Amino acid sequence: MKKQNKALILLRMLKLVKPLSGFMILAVVLGTLGFLTAEFIPILGGEAILIGLGIQTKLSWNMLVWLLLSFAILRAIFRFTEQRTNHYIAFTLLAIIRDKVFKALRRLCPAKLEGRDKGDLISLITSDVELLEVFYAHTISPICIAIVSETIMCLFIGSFHPLLGIAALIAFTLVGVILPMIISKRSGTTGDELRAQSGELSAHMLESIRGIDDMLQYSFGEKRLKEISDKTRALSERQGVLSKLTGTNMAIANMLILISDIAMLLVCAWLYQAGQIGFDGFLIPMIALMSSFGPVTALAALGTTLQSTVASGARVLAIIDEEPETEDITGKASVDFDGAEVKNVSFAYAGENVLNNISLQVPKGRIVGIVGKSGCGKSTLLKLFMRFWNACNGEISVSGRNVSEINTADLRDMESYMTQETELFKDTISNNIRIGKLDATDEEVVQACKKASIHDFIMTLPKGYETEVGELGSTLSGGERQRIGLARAFLHNAPFMLLDEPTSNLDSLNEAVILKSLKEEGREKTVLLVSHRESTMRIAEKTLAMEGGRIS
Repeated sequence: MKKQNKALILLRMLKLVKPLSGFMILAVVLGTLGFLTAEFIPILGGEAILIGLGIQTKLSWNMLVWLLLSFAILRAIFRFTEQRTNHYIAFTLLAIIRDKVFKALRRLCPAKLEGRDKGDLISLITSDVELLEVFYAHTISPICIAIVSETIMCLFIGSFHPLLGIAALIAFTLVGVILPMIISKRSGTTGDELRAQSGELSAHMLESIRGIDDMLQYSFGEKRLKEISDKTRALSERQGVLSKLTGTNMAIANMLILISDIAMLLVCAWLYQAGQIGFDGFLIPMIALMSSFGPVTALAALGTTLQSTVASGARVLAIIDEEPETEDITGKASVDFDGAEVKNVSFAYAGENVLNNISLQVPKGRIVGIVGKSGCGKSTLLKLFMRFWNACNGEISVSGRNVSEINTADLRDMESYMTQETELFKDTISNNIRIGKLDATDEEVVQACKKASIHDFIMTLPKGYETEVGELGSTLSGGERQRIGLARAFLHNAPFMLLDEPTSNLDSLNEAVILKSLKEEGREKTVLLVSHRESTMRIAEKTLAMEGGRIS
Protein backbone atom coordinates (compact mmCIF):
# COMPACT_ATOMS: atom_id res chain seq x y z
CA MET A 1 0.00 0.00 0.00
CA LYS A 2 1.30 3.45 -0.92
CA LYS A 3 2.52 5.45 2.10
CA GLN A 4 0.18 8.31 2.91
CA ASN A 5 0.74 11.54 4.80
CA LYS A 6 -0.63 11.12 8.34
CA ALA A 7 -1.87 14.70 8.55
CA LEU A 8 -3.85 14.28 5.33
CA ILE A 9 -5.30 11.00 6.61
CA LEU A 10 -6.48 12.70 9.80
CA LEU A 11 -7.92 15.60 7.80
CA ARG A 12 -9.90 13.24 5.57
CA MET A 13 -11.15 11.31 8.58
CA LEU A 14 -12.27 14.60 10.13
CA LYS A 15 -14.22 15.54 6.98
CA LEU A 16 -16.38 12.47 7.47
CA VAL A 17 -17.73 14.08 10.66
CA LYS A 18 -19.31 16.96 8.69
CA PRO A 19 -22.83 15.43 8.47
CA LEU A 20 -22.77 15.01 12.27
CA SER A 21 -21.07 18.32 13.12
CA GLY A 22 -24.04 19.43 15.25
CA PHE A 23 -23.72 16.35 17.46
CA MET A 24 -19.94 16.88 17.65
CA ILE A 25 -20.42 20.47 18.87
CA LEU A 26 -22.91 19.20 21.45
CA ALA A 27 -20.40 16.57 22.63
CA VAL A 28 -17.67 19.22 22.99
CA VAL A 29 -19.96 21.55 24.97
CA LEU A 30 -21.11 18.74 27.27
CA GLY A 31 -17.57 17.42 27.71
CA THR A 32 -16.23 20.88 28.53
CA LEU A 33 -18.98 21.49 31.08
CA GLY A 34 -18.34 18.04 32.54
CA PHE A 35 -14.64 18.67 33.06
CA LEU A 36 -15.21 22.19 34.39
CA THR A 37 -17.70 20.96 37.00
CA ALA A 38 -15.23 18.24 38.03
CA GLU A 39 -12.33 20.73 38.20
CA PHE A 40 -14.27 23.30 40.20
CA ILE A 41 -15.34 20.83 42.91
CA PRO A 42 -11.83 20.84 44.49
CA ILE A 43 -11.63 24.60 43.87
CA LEU A 44 -14.83 25.00 45.88
CA GLY A 45 -13.16 22.84 48.52
CA GLY A 46 -10.35 25.41 48.58
CA GLU A 47 -12.94 28.13 49.01
CA ALA A 48 -14.30 26.18 52.00
CA ILE A 49 -10.81 26.13 53.53
CA LEU A 50 -10.59 29.90 53.12
CA ILE A 51 -13.98 30.34 54.82
CA GLY A 52 -12.84 28.05 57.63
CA LEU A 53 -9.73 30.20 58.11
CA GLY A 54 -11.90 33.28 58.33
CA ILE A 55 -10.72 34.73 55.03
CA GLN A 56 -13.31 36.74 53.16
CA THR A 57 -14.52 35.12 49.90
CA LYS A 58 -17.18 35.92 47.32
CA LEU A 59 -19.14 32.81 48.30
CA SER A 60 -21.19 32.20 51.43
CA TRP A 61 -21.10 28.85 53.20
CA ASN A 62 -24.63 27.92 52.09
CA MET A 63 -23.92 28.90 48.50
CA LEU A 64 -20.75 26.79 48.61
CA VAL A 65 -22.63 23.69 49.76
CA TRP A 66 -25.30 24.09 47.09
CA LEU A 67 -22.67 24.57 44.37
CA LEU A 68 -20.78 21.46 45.49
CA LEU A 69 -23.93 19.33 45.36
CA SER A 70 -24.99 20.82 42.02
CA PHE A 71 -21.58 20.32 40.41
CA ALA A 72 -21.39 16.72 41.62
CA ILE A 73 -24.77 15.91 40.06
CA LEU A 74 -24.13 17.91 36.87
CA ARG A 75 -20.72 16.25 36.41
CA ALA A 76 -22.43 12.85 36.16
CA ILE A 77 -25.13 14.14 33.80
CA PHE A 78 -22.68 15.95 31.52
CA ARG A 79 -20.26 13.01 31.42
CA PHE A 80 -22.94 10.47 30.60
CA THR A 81 -24.54 12.64 27.90
CA GLU A 82 -21.17 13.48 26.33
CA GLN A 83 -20.13 9.82 26.16
CA ARG A 84 -23.49 8.81 24.72
CA THR A 85 -23.25 11.55 22.06
CA ASN A 86 -19.66 10.65 21.17
CA HIS A 87 -20.50 6.99 20.74
CA TYR A 88 -23.57 7.83 18.67
CA ILE A 89 -21.28 9.85 16.39
CA ALA A 90 -18.68 7.09 16.29
CA PHE A 91 -20.97 4.17 15.50
CA THR A 92 -22.98 6.19 12.97
CA LEU A 93 -19.75 7.10 11.20
CA LEU A 94 -18.56 3.48 11.32
CA ALA A 95 -21.77 2.48 9.54
CA ILE A 96 -21.14 5.18 6.91
CA ILE A 97 -17.53 4.07 6.49
CA ARG A 98 -18.49 0.40 6.16
CA ASP A 99 -21.01 1.39 3.50
CA LYS A 100 -18.26 3.24 1.62
CA VAL A 101 -15.91 0.26 1.95
CA PHE A 102 -18.48 -2.24 0.68
CA LYS A 103 -19.33 0.04 -2.25
CA ALA A 104 -15.62 0.34 -3.02
CA LEU A 105 -15.17 -3.44 -2.91
CA ARG A 106 -18.13 -3.84 -5.25
CA ARG A 107 -16.53 -1.40 -7.71
CA LEU A 108 -13.17 -3.11 -7.49
CA CYS A 109 -14.35 -6.68 -7.95
CA PRO A 110 -13.47 -8.93 -9.52
CA ALA A 111 -10.42 -7.55 -11.33
CA LYS A 112 -8.78 -5.60 -8.49
CA LEU A 113 -9.63 -8.20 -5.83
CA GLU A 114 -8.16 -11.23 -7.62
CA GLY A 115 -5.00 -12.23 -5.83
CA ARG A 116 -5.78 -10.12 -2.76
CA ASP A 117 -5.58 -11.89 0.60
CA LYS A 118 -9.18 -12.44 1.64
CA GLY A 119 -8.16 -12.63 5.29
CA ASP A 120 -6.49 -9.24 5.01
CA LEU A 121 -9.67 -7.79 3.48
CA ILE A 122 -11.72 -9.29 6.31
CA SER A 123 -9.32 -7.71 8.80
CA LEU A 124 -9.74 -4.37 7.04
CA ILE A 125 -13.55 -4.32 7.03
CA THR A 126 -13.79 -5.57 10.62
CA SER A 127 -10.90 -4.68 12.95
CA ASP A 128 -9.53 -1.71 10.96
CA VAL A 129 -12.93 -0.05 10.64
CA GLU A 130 -13.75 -0.89 14.26
CA LEU A 131 -10.50 0.72 15.43
CA LEU A 132 -11.65 4.03 13.95
CA GLU A 133 -14.19 4.17 16.79
CA VAL A 134 -11.28 5.28 19.01
CA PHE A 135 -10.72 8.28 16.78
CA TYR A 136 -14.32 9.38 16.49
CA ALA A 137 -15.41 8.65 20.08
CA HIS A 138 -12.20 9.26 22.06
CA THR A 139 -10.01 11.61 20.03
CA ILE A 140 -11.82 14.43 18.21
CA SER A 141 -14.01 15.75 21.03
CA PRO A 142 -11.33 15.22 23.76
CA ILE A 143 -8.95 17.45 21.76
CA CYS A 144 -11.60 20.17 21.41
CA ILE A 145 -12.66 19.75 25.03
CA ALA A 146 -9.05 20.06 26.20
CA ILE A 147 -8.50 23.25 24.19
CA VAL A 148 -11.68 24.93 25.46
CA SER A 149 -11.60 23.78 29.10
CA GLU A 150 -7.86 24.40 29.60
CA THR A 151 -8.18 27.86 28.03
CA ILE A 152 -10.91 28.64 30.57
CA MET A 153 -8.72 27.29 33.40
CA CYS A 154 -5.74 29.35 32.24
CA LEU A 155 -7.90 32.47 32.30
CA PHE A 156 -9.28 31.56 35.73
CA ILE A 157 -5.82 30.90 37.20
CA GLY A 158 -4.44 33.97 35.42
CA SER A 159 -7.14 36.11 37.05
CA PHE A 160 -5.15 35.85 40.30
CA HIS A 161 -1.92 36.85 38.51
CA PRO A 162 -0.90 36.78 34.81
CA LEU A 163 2.27 34.85 35.62
CA LEU A 164 0.19 32.04 37.11
CA GLY A 165 -1.90 31.85 33.95
CA ILE A 166 1.27 31.62 31.84
CA ALA A 167 2.64 28.88 34.10
CA ALA A 168 -0.60 26.89 33.69
CA LEU A 169 -0.51 27.35 29.91
CA ILE A 170 3.07 26.03 29.76
CA ALA A 171 2.12 23.01 31.88
CA PHE A 172 -0.91 22.16 29.75
CA THR A 173 1.09 22.60 26.52
CA LEU A 174 3.89 20.31 27.71
CA VAL A 175 1.53 17.49 28.69
CA GLY A 176 -1.14 17.84 26.00
CA VAL A 177 0.82 19.00 22.92
CA ILE A 178 4.58 18.60 23.04
CA LEU A 179 4.64 15.17 24.74
CA PRO A 180 2.19 13.52 22.28
CA MET A 181 4.18 14.95 19.34
CA ILE A 182 7.45 13.57 20.68
CA ILE A 183 5.96 10.14 21.41
CA SER A 184 4.29 10.05 17.99
CA LYS A 185 7.64 10.75 16.34
CA ARG A 186 9.30 8.03 18.42
CA SER A 187 6.57 5.58 17.43
CA GLY A 188 7.49 6.01 13.77
CA THR A 189 5.83 3.36 11.59
CA THR A 190 5.09 0.97 14.47
CA GLY A 191 1.33 1.44 14.07
CA ASP A 192 1.46 0.82 10.30
CA GLU A 193 3.52 -2.32 10.79
CA LEU A 194 1.17 -3.55 13.51
CA ARG A 195 -1.93 -3.24 11.29
CA ALA A 196 -0.12 -4.84 8.33
CA GLN A 197 0.98 -7.79 10.48
CA SER A 198 -2.54 -8.15 11.86
CA GLY A 199 -3.90 -8.38 8.31
CA GLU A 200 -1.28 -10.98 7.38
CA LEU A 201 -2.13 -13.11 10.40
CA SER A 202 -5.87 -12.96 9.56
CA ALA A 203 -5.16 -14.02 5.98
CA HIS A 204 -2.94 -16.88 7.16
CA MET A 205 -5.55 -18.08 9.66
CA LEU A 206 -8.35 -18.02 7.07
CA GLU A 207 -6.20 -19.93 4.60
CA SER A 208 -5.31 -22.49 7.26
CA ILE A 209 -8.94 -23.03 8.26
CA ARG A 210 -9.99 -23.54 4.64
CA GLY A 211 -7.15 -25.96 3.98
CA ILE A 212 -7.41 -27.97 7.21
CA ASP A 213 -8.42 -31.19 5.39
CA ASP A 214 -5.29 -31.15 3.25
CA MET A 215 -3.12 -30.28 6.25
CA LEU A 216 -4.40 -33.34 8.08
CA GLN A 217 -4.08 -35.54 5.00
CA TYR A 218 -0.44 -34.65 4.36
CA SER A 219 0.71 -34.04 7.96
CA PHE A 220 1.27 -30.38 7.15
CA GLY A 221 -0.31 -29.18 10.38
CA GLU A 222 2.88 -28.86 12.45
CA LYS A 223 4.57 -26.64 9.88
CA ARG A 224 1.45 -24.52 9.49
CA LEU A 225 1.07 -24.22 13.26
CA LYS A 226 4.68 -23.05 13.51
CA GLU A 227 4.01 -20.38 10.87
CA ILE A 228 0.95 -19.17 12.78
CA SER A 229 2.93 -19.14 16.03
CA ASP A 230 5.74 -17.16 14.40
CA LYS A 231 3.32 -14.60 12.99
CA THR A 232 1.49 -14.35 16.32
CA ARG A 233 4.79 -13.90 18.15
CA ALA A 234 5.90 -11.18 15.71
CA LEU A 235 2.55 -9.42 16.14
CA SER A 236 2.80 -9.67 19.94
CA GLU A 237 6.32 -8.24 19.85
CA ARG A 238 5.15 -5.32 17.72
CA GLN A 239 2.22 -4.75 20.10
CA GLY A 240 4.70 -4.94 22.98
CA VAL A 241 6.76 -2.14 21.44
CA LEU A 242 3.65 0.01 21.15
CA SER A 243 2.59 -0.86 24.71
CA LYS A 244 6.02 0.11 26.06
CA LEU A 245 5.76 3.43 24.26
CA THR A 246 2.32 3.92 25.79
CA GLY A 247 3.65 3.12 29.26
CA THR A 248 6.62 5.45 28.78
CA ASN A 249 4.27 8.13 27.52
CA MET A 250 2.05 7.97 30.61
CA ALA A 251 5.04 7.83 32.95
CA ILE A 252 6.51 10.98 31.38
CA ALA A 253 3.08 12.65 31.46
CA ASN A 254 2.72 11.95 35.19
CA MET A 255 6.24 13.21 35.79
CA LEU A 256 5.51 16.42 33.89
CA ILE A 257 2.30 16.91 35.87
CA LEU A 258 4.22 16.52 39.15
CA ILE A 259 6.92 18.94 37.98
CA SER A 260 4.23 21.41 36.87
CA ASP A 261 2.53 21.20 40.27
CA ILE A 262 5.85 21.83 42.02
CA ALA A 263 6.62 24.71 39.65
CA MET A 264 3.19 26.26 40.31
CA LEU A 265 3.77 25.88 44.05
CA LEU A 266 7.09 27.71 43.80
CA VAL A 267 5.63 30.49 41.63
CA CYS A 268 2.66 30.90 43.99
CA ALA A 269 4.97 30.98 47.01
CA TRP A 270 7.25 33.56 45.38
CA LEU A 271 4.33 35.82 44.41
CA TYR A 272 2.81 35.44 47.90
CA GLN A 273 6.05 36.34 49.61
CA ALA A 274 6.41 39.29 47.24
CA GLY A 275 2.97 40.45 48.32
CA GLN A 276 1.58 40.32 44.78
CA ILE A 277 -1.15 37.82 45.71
CA GLY A 278 -3.02 37.02 48.89
CA PHE A 279 -3.42 33.62 50.51
CA ASP A 280 -6.40 32.91 48.26
CA GLY A 281 -4.15 33.61 45.23
CA PHE A 282 -1.70 31.07 46.67
CA LEU A 283 -4.19 28.31 47.48
CA ILE A 284 -6.83 28.44 44.71
CA PRO A 285 -4.46 28.48 41.67
CA MET A 286 -2.55 25.54 43.16
CA ILE A 287 -5.75 23.52 43.60
CA ALA A 288 -7.05 24.64 40.19
CA LEU A 289 -3.92 23.44 38.38
CA MET A 290 -3.77 20.11 40.22
CA SER A 291 -7.42 19.37 39.44
CA SER A 292 -7.37 20.41 35.78
CA PHE A 293 -4.93 17.99 34.11
CA GLY A 294 -7.71 15.54 33.20
CA PRO A 295 -8.36 16.85 29.65
CA VAL A 296 -4.66 17.06 28.69
CA THR A 297 -3.89 13.68 30.27
CA ALA A 298 -6.36 12.19 27.77
CA LEU A 299 -4.38 13.92 24.99
CA ALA A 300 -1.06 12.64 26.32
CA ALA A 301 -1.96 9.08 25.32
CA LEU A 302 -2.73 10.08 21.73
CA GLY A 303 0.93 9.90 20.74
CA THR A 304 0.69 6.10 20.72
CA THR A 305 -3.02 5.29 20.41
CA LEU A 306 -3.29 7.40 17.27
CA GLN A 307 -0.57 5.33 15.60
CA SER A 308 -2.77 2.28 15.12
CA THR A 309 -5.82 4.43 14.41
CA VAL A 310 -4.09 6.38 11.64
CA ALA A 311 -2.69 3.14 10.21
CA SER A 312 -6.18 1.66 10.11
CA GLY A 313 -7.56 4.85 8.62
CA ALA A 314 -4.89 4.73 5.91
CA ARG A 315 -5.81 1.14 5.01
CA VAL A 316 -9.52 1.95 4.88
CA LEU A 317 -9.04 5.12 2.83
CA ALA A 318 -6.69 3.29 0.45
CA ILE A 319 -9.37 0.73 -0.45
CA ILE A 320 -11.98 3.49 -0.82
CA ASP A 321 -9.66 5.53 -3.07
CA GLU A 322 -8.48 2.66 -5.25
CA GLU A 323 -9.53 3.04 -8.87
CA PRO A 324 -11.51 0.12 -10.35
CA GLU A 325 -10.26 -1.67 -13.44
CA THR A 326 -13.51 -0.78 -15.21
CA GLU A 327 -16.08 1.88 -14.32
CA ASP A 328 -19.80 1.12 -14.56
CA ILE A 329 -21.35 2.52 -17.73
CA THR A 330 -24.69 4.35 -17.49
CA GLY A 331 -26.75 6.70 -19.63
CA LYS A 332 -26.34 4.82 -22.91
CA ALA A 333 -29.24 3.72 -25.09
CA SER A 334 -30.49 0.21 -24.26
CA VAL A 335 -29.74 -2.58 -26.72
CA ASP A 336 -31.18 -6.02 -27.44
CA PHE A 337 -28.88 -8.98 -27.92
CA ASP A 338 -28.04 -9.77 -31.53
CA GLY A 339 -24.82 -11.75 -31.51
CA ALA A 340 -21.32 -11.05 -30.26
CA GLU A 341 -17.90 -10.64 -31.82
CA VAL A 342 -14.23 -10.39 -30.92
CA LYS A 343 -11.93 -8.46 -33.29
CA ASN A 344 -8.13 -8.60 -32.99
CA VAL A 345 -8.20 -8.61 -29.20
CA SER A 346 -5.05 -8.79 -27.09
CA PHE A 347 -4.87 -8.80 -23.33
CA ALA A 348 -2.05 -8.88 -20.80
CA TYR A 349 -2.34 -9.47 -17.09
CA ALA A 350 0.45 -8.43 -14.71
CA GLY A 351 2.77 -7.93 -17.68
CA GLU A 352 2.11 -11.40 -19.11
CA ASN A 353 0.33 -11.80 -22.47
CA VAL A 354 -2.81 -13.92 -22.09
CA LEU A 355 -4.59 -13.27 -25.41
CA ASN A 356 -2.80 -12.46 -28.65
CA ASN A 357 -4.75 -10.84 -31.49
CA ILE A 358 -7.72 -13.21 -31.41
CA SER A 359 -10.92 -12.88 -33.42
CA LEU A 360 -14.15 -14.86 -33.39
CA GLN A 361 -17.86 -14.49 -34.06
CA VAL A 362 -20.70 -15.79 -31.90
CA PRO A 363 -23.86 -15.57 -34.06
CA LYS A 364 -27.22 -15.21 -32.37
CA GLY A 365 -28.91 -18.54 -31.63
CA ARG A 366 -25.75 -20.61 -32.04
CA ILE A 367 -23.65 -22.69 -29.64
CA VAL A 368 -19.96 -21.89 -30.11
CA GLY A 369 -17.36 -23.91 -28.25
CA ILE A 370 -13.78 -23.06 -27.34
CA VAL A 371 -11.54 -25.94 -26.35
CA GLY A 372 -8.02 -25.74 -25.01
CA LYS A 373 -5.67 -26.59 -22.17
CA SER A 374 -5.89 -24.88 -18.79
CA GLY A 375 -4.24 -21.47 -18.78
CA CYS A 376 -4.55 -20.83 -22.50
CA GLY A 377 -6.85 -17.81 -22.05
CA LYS A 378 -10.35 -19.30 -22.40
CA SER A 379 -11.66 -18.00 -19.07
CA THR A 380 -10.05 -14.60 -19.65
CA LEU A 381 -12.02 -14.20 -22.88
CA LEU A 382 -15.31 -14.75 -21.04
CA LYS A 383 -14.33 -12.16 -18.43
CA LEU A 384 -13.63 -9.66 -21.19
CA PHE A 385 -17.14 -10.29 -22.55
CA MET A 386 -18.44 -9.50 -19.04
CA ARG A 387 -16.15 -6.42 -19.06
CA PHE A 388 -14.48 -7.34 -15.81
CA TRP A 389 -11.37 -6.06 -17.60
CA ASN A 390 -10.91 -3.90 -20.68
CA ALA A 391 -9.09 -5.39 -23.65
CA CYS A 392 -5.61 -3.94 -24.20
CA ASN A 393 -6.13 -3.89 -27.97
CA GLY A 394 -8.93 -4.73 -30.36
CA GLU A 395 -12.67 -4.67 -29.77
CA ILE A 396 -15.22 -6.86 -28.02
CA SER A 397 -18.75 -6.12 -29.16
CA VAL A 398 -22.25 -7.30 -28.33
CA SER A 399 -25.07 -6.55 -30.76
CA GLY A 400 -22.60 -4.63 -32.88
CA ARG A 401 -21.69 -2.24 -30.04
CA ASN A 402 -18.44 -2.15 -28.08
CA VAL A 403 -19.04 -3.49 -24.55
CA SER A 404 -17.55 -0.25 -23.18
CA GLU A 405 -20.45 1.59 -24.85
CA ILE A 406 -23.19 -0.56 -23.31
CA ASN A 407 -24.76 0.21 -19.93
CA THR A 408 -23.17 -2.17 -17.43
CA ALA A 409 -26.55 -3.22 -16.05
CA ASP A 410 -27.83 -3.95 -19.58
CA LEU A 411 -24.70 -5.95 -20.43
CA ARG A 412 -25.03 -8.11 -17.31
CA ASP A 413 -28.75 -8.62 -18.03
CA MET A 414 -27.90 -9.88 -21.51
CA GLU A 415 -25.29 -12.31 -20.23
CA SER A 416 -25.45 -15.34 -17.94
CA TYR A 417 -21.93 -16.06 -16.73
CA MET A 418 -21.01 -19.29 -14.99
CA THR A 419 -17.50 -19.50 -13.54
CA GLN A 420 -15.39 -22.61 -12.97
CA GLU A 421 -15.74 -22.28 -9.20
CA THR A 422 -19.28 -21.64 -7.97
CA GLU A 423 -19.34 -19.46 -4.87
CA LEU A 424 -22.08 -20.41 -2.45
CA PHE A 425 -23.28 -18.38 0.51
CA LYS A 426 -24.21 -19.64 3.96
CA ASP A 427 -27.90 -19.80 3.12
CA THR A 428 -30.50 -22.19 1.73
CA ILE A 429 -30.14 -23.89 -1.64
CA SER A 430 -33.17 -21.96 -2.84
CA ASN A 431 -31.72 -18.57 -1.94
CA ASN A 432 -28.35 -19.47 -3.41
CA ILE A 433 -30.01 -20.25 -6.73
CA ARG A 434 -32.21 -17.15 -6.59
CA ILE A 435 -29.10 -15.01 -6.89
CA GLY A 436 -29.65 -15.48 -10.63
CA LYS A 437 -33.08 -13.83 -10.36
CA LEU A 438 -34.08 -12.44 -6.97
CA ASP A 439 -37.80 -12.28 -7.72
CA ALA A 440 -38.00 -15.78 -9.21
CA THR A 441 -40.99 -17.95 -8.25
CA ASP A 442 -40.55 -21.36 -6.68
CA GLU A 443 -41.60 -22.96 -9.98
CA GLU A 444 -38.93 -21.02 -11.90
CA VAL A 445 -36.28 -22.18 -9.41
CA VAL A 446 -37.41 -25.80 -9.78
CA GLN A 447 -37.35 -25.63 -13.61
CA ALA A 448 -33.83 -24.15 -13.54
CA CYS A 449 -32.70 -26.95 -11.24
CA LYS A 450 -34.20 -29.61 -13.50
CA LYS A 451 -32.26 -28.20 -16.44
CA ALA A 452 -29.11 -28.31 -14.30
CA SER A 453 -29.82 -31.92 -13.23
CA ILE A 454 -29.83 -30.99 -9.53
CA HIS A 455 -33.57 -31.14 -8.72
CA ASP A 456 -33.68 -34.87 -7.93
CA PHE A 457 -30.71 -34.57 -5.57
CA ILE A 458 -32.26 -31.59 -3.76
CA MET A 459 -35.50 -33.50 -3.22
CA THR A 460 -33.59 -36.27 -1.41
CA LEU A 461 -32.48 -33.78 1.26
CA PRO A 462 -34.55 -33.59 4.49
CA LYS A 463 -35.46 -29.93 3.93
CA GLY A 464 -35.31 -29.94 0.16
CA TYR A 465 -34.75 -26.49 -1.28
CA GLU A 466 -34.63 -24.99 2.23
CA THR A 467 -31.53 -27.01 3.14
CA GLU A 468 -28.62 -24.88 4.39
CA VAL A 469 -25.47 -25.38 2.31
CA GLY A 470 -22.99 -24.34 5.01
CA GLU A 471 -20.13 -21.89 4.70
CA LEU A 472 -18.84 -21.78 1.10
CA GLY A 473 -21.14 -24.70 0.32
CA SER A 474 -19.03 -27.02 2.46
CA THR A 475 -21.84 -29.57 2.82
CA LEU A 476 -22.01 -30.15 -0.95
CA SER A 477 -19.68 -31.89 -3.37
CA GLY A 478 -17.88 -30.07 -6.16
CA GLY A 479 -20.30 -31.44 -8.73
CA GLU A 480 -23.34 -30.38 -6.68
CA ARG A 481 -21.98 -26.86 -6.26
CA GLN A 482 -21.28 -26.71 -9.98
CA ARG A 483 -24.83 -27.73 -10.86
CA ILE A 484 -26.22 -25.08 -8.50
CA GLY A 485 -24.07 -22.55 -10.35
CA LEU A 486 -25.50 -23.77 -13.64
CA ALA A 487 -29.04 -23.53 -12.22
CA ARG A 488 -28.32 -19.89 -11.43
CA ALA A 489 -27.28 -19.31 -15.04
CA PHE A 490 -30.46 -20.98 -16.33
CA LEU A 491 -32.60 -18.97 -13.89
CA HIS A 492 -30.99 -15.70 -14.99
CA ASN A 493 -32.48 -16.47 -18.39
CA ALA A 494 -30.20 -14.15 -20.36
CA PRO A 495 -30.02 -14.43 -24.16
CA PHE A 496 -26.22 -14.88 -24.12
CA MET A 497 -24.79 -17.65 -21.93
CA LEU A 498 -21.09 -17.65 -21.06
CA LEU A 499 -20.23 -21.02 -19.55
CA ASP A 500 -16.76 -21.73 -18.17
CA GLU A 501 -16.17 -25.48 -17.75
CA PRO A 502 -19.83 -26.17 -16.80
CA THR A 503 -19.35 -29.95 -16.62
CA SER A 504 -15.78 -30.31 -15.33
CA ASN A 505 -16.87 -31.89 -12.00
CA LEU A 506 -19.75 -33.97 -13.32
CA ASP A 507 -20.11 -37.65 -14.12
CA SER A 508 -21.16 -38.70 -17.61
CA LEU A 509 -24.85 -39.16 -16.69
CA ASN A 510 -25.31 -35.67 -15.24
CA GLU A 511 -23.20 -34.22 -18.03
CA ALA A 512 -25.54 -35.77 -20.60
CA VAL A 513 -28.63 -34.30 -18.92
CA ILE A 514 -27.07 -30.85 -18.73
CA LEU A 515 -25.81 -30.94 -22.30
CA LYS A 516 -29.30 -31.86 -23.44
CA SER A 517 -30.67 -28.83 -21.56
CA LEU A 518 -28.02 -26.61 -23.11
CA LYS A 519 -28.86 -27.95 -26.54
CA GLU A 520 -32.51 -27.09 -25.97
CA GLU A 521 -31.56 -23.66 -24.59
CA GLY A 522 -29.42 -23.10 -27.67
CA ARG A 523 -32.53 -23.00 -29.83
CA GLU A 524 -33.55 -19.75 -28.17
CA LYS A 525 -30.26 -18.53 -26.73
CA THR A 526 -26.68 -17.99 -27.77
CA VAL A 527 -24.09 -20.03 -25.89
CA LEU A 528 -20.32 -19.53 -25.70
CA LEU A 529 -19.05 -22.73 -24.15
CA VAL A 530 -15.53 -23.11 -22.78
CA SER A 531 -14.21 -26.54 -21.84
CA HIS A 532 -11.28 -28.89 -22.15
CA ARG A 533 -13.59 -31.94 -22.34
CA GLU A 534 -14.30 -33.22 -25.83
CA SER A 535 -17.60 -34.79 -24.69
CA THR A 536 -18.90 -31.35 -23.69
CA MET A 537 -17.99 -29.90 -27.07
CA ARG A 538 -20.31 -32.32 -28.91
CA ILE A 539 -23.25 -29.95 -28.58
CA ALA A 540 -21.31 -27.04 -30.10
CA GLU A 541 -22.28 -26.13 -33.63
CA LYS A 542 -18.88 -24.57 -34.10
CA THR A 543 -15.75 -25.46 -32.14
CA LEU A 544 -12.59 -23.37 -31.98
CA ALA A 545 -9.26 -24.41 -30.49
CA MET A 546 -7.26 -22.03 -28.31
CA GLU A 547 -3.59 -22.42 -27.52
CA GLY A 548 -1.10 -19.92 -26.19
CA GLY A 549 -3.66 -17.11 -26.29
CA ARG A 550 -4.47 -17.68 -29.96
CA ILE A 551 -7.51 -19.18 -31.66
CA SER A 552 -7.29 -21.55 -34.60
